[in-house]
Amino acid sequence: MPATQQVRVQAIASGLVQGIGYRWFVIERARDLGLSGWVRNLPDGRVEAEIEGPIEAVDKLVEAMKKGPMMAHVTGVAVAPLTYEGKQKDFQVRH
Repeated sequence: MPATQQVRVQAIASGLVQGIGYRWFVIERARDLGLSGWVRNLPDGRVEAEIEGPIEAVDKLVEAMKKGPMMAHVTGVAVAPLTYEGKQKDFQVRH
């Protein structure tokens, strides 16, 4: 069985994604999927995440981010590939 491709992406969620537990939703899903990286609020009301791990798990987290927690109203998630580094060991909030 071939090794799973490891990837790193930046994902930026737009819509009603601040003040409703969206960052904690992302952290819980990321940890459940065994991913590493970070998530933070941006000054313009969006939420940014940098995510590293197996491509299948990263894709699942991005799909979850498009829905968000119950109180969220996500209008879009922009995803951009980054160079995989493997430096992150857990998933946390960044301020």
